[in-house]
Amino acid sequence: MARKLPRKDVVIVGLGWTGSILAYELAKQGLDVVAIERGPWRDTATDFPPGYAQDELRYGVRLDLFLRPQQETLTVRNNMTQTALPIRRFSGFLPGNGVGGAGVHWNGQTWRFLPSDFNLRSHLEERYGADKIPADMTIQDWPVTYDELEPYYDRFEKLAGISGKAGNLNGVKQAGGNPFEGWRSSEYPTPPLKQNYGSALFAEAATKLGYKPFPRPSGNISEAYTNPLGVTMGQCTYCGFCERFGCGNYAKASPQVCVLPALMRLPNFSVQTESEVTRVNLDSTGKRATGVTYVDTSGEEWEQPADIVLVCAFSLFNVRLMLLSGIGKPYDPVTGKGVVGRNYAYQTTSGVSMILKDKALNSFIATGSGGMMIDEFNGDNFDHKDLGFFGGGYMGSGQTGARPITTMPVPKGTPKWGAQWKKAAAETYNSGYGISTHGSSYSYRDCYLDLDPTYKDHLGRPLMRMTFDFKDNEIKMSQFLTDRLAEIAKALDPVEMTASPRKGPWNSTIYQTTHNTGGTVMGADPETSVVNRYCQSWDVSNVFVPGGASVFPQNHGYNPTGTVGALAYWTADAIKNRYLKNPGPLV
Repeated sequence: MARKLPRKDVVIVGLGWTGSILAYELAKQGLDVVAIERGPWRDTATDFPPGYAQDELRYGVRLDLFLRPQQETLTVRNNMTQTALPIRRFSGFLPGNGVGGAGVHWNGQTWRFLPSDFNLRSHLEERYGADKIPADMTIQDWPVTYDELEPYYDRFEKLAGISGKAGNLNGVKQAGGNPFEGWRSSEYPTPPLKQNYGSALFAEAATKLGYKPFPRPSGNISEAYTNPLGVTMGQCTYCGFCERFGCGNYAKASPQVCVLPALMRLPNFSVQTESEVTRVNLDSTGKRATGVTYVDTSGEEWEQPADIVLVCAFSLFNVRLMLLSGIGKPYDPVTGKGVVGRNYAYQTTSGVSMILKDKALNSFIATGSGGMMIDEFNGDNFDHKDLGFFGGGYMGSGQTGARPITTMPVPKGTPKWGAQWKKAAAETYNSGYGISTHGSSYSYRDCYLDLDPTYKDHLGRPLMRMTFDFKDNEIKMSQFLTDRLAEIAKALDPVEMTASPRKGPWNSTIYQTTHNTGGTVMGADPETSVVNRYCQSWDVSNVFVPGGASVFPQNHGYNPTGTVGALAYWTADAIKNRYLKNPGPLV
């Protein structure tokens, strides 16, 4: 029997970006809040001091900050005819582990989705005709609009001190910014990062071809900044250790830097680390949550009663927890009925690698989210009429740090080891150059998440099963984007270049991105969504699922964190201003 703890007003599953934002907002409202986090406590000063934060072997190769399969894993397959097998080592995507979640190890790219992304199906049907959308493509409109989320994008960017240059201030285009972005109510909190040589070369080549390059919005901030919570961030030092690393300079936006110093001062907030929530508990009606049950490191089971349950873990694990808790009808791809696990999507990336002649790029002087981008081929910014696909993505140059173990470019034909490899590596290390695309991944009837019928975890619970593959639409889209990128690469007159469009099948052993989306999608219809427009469960009204990107109906051509942060503030306001005054369904 689980030992029962004193009741709380709010229990939060996971203390990453969304968990920490909602904890602060609701605790400041006077509610008694507890967060339960599976991983360990992580603090900037003690966990990421500059003396060893840049340990590539520990963090970049051995993945010290990431989830271990023995903690939780899942089974994967490409289609329904295959038998799914467990992931034994996370490679294709890398879920974070511990306080701060993916907000600790991310690169810092902080985008807003395009206005047309939020009414995607309606927009495509109106422009191209409903019959042009593939029959098995299950994309749907979001239940919120860009205009509604804009103030919340703004709040998250100010919380995180995001560096960038506006391209559209209140409908007025701004020189130097992204001309395709939706309107912004204010300029970025901090100016753009300084560009390294490779990014400057890309911008010059793109401009000659008629494109409009702009600096990528970045959570690696360009100057010291104090956010609205009174927390001060430092200036990026361009050390090149962002992705897979914590930042010891307080210069990369993360919950540790931006929220936790203020949150941990609140006497009505507490956190229980190294404890895994096993289920959301329901009353006898199944219509109201009574709290959660979790297991600590000793294996002891605890019940945490609460009036409101917020599911704020990584997107994949939000879906599994909802399935294990029996909240919402599981999705069945055969009938197309059910909702939990529906519309799983990913991201479709590609790139062009090259070696430049007589160029010393100094790629080790880098940031996770620096660089110059173009957006001419994102979303529906370009005419898809005769292309045979929908979707798109941004493309550009962003040197994230030529770390010596994992980044060692050599010319084609170079041996894999030995004296010739060493000579080539020394000669080309400083002239190897890569540019990339970051494309959308739309949802399909047979790409979904469910509980595996065979494999179980150490607690005897079914693992989650992922069924996913790249579809023809995304493969064609990736080829098109990569071809456009290669045209820019050729303008740089490289000694050699290799274009690598995304091909199928999807391979879980090759890293591509950790942007897993969908499974608890938000919508206006409970027949096609798990949560309503306020991330509130249609079935259990005191359960909200604002965590991660599991509420995305499909994934668009940008990194998800900016939208995840905006939705956290959107949900917090709905709870504070509406739910607490009249608990129950908000729509």
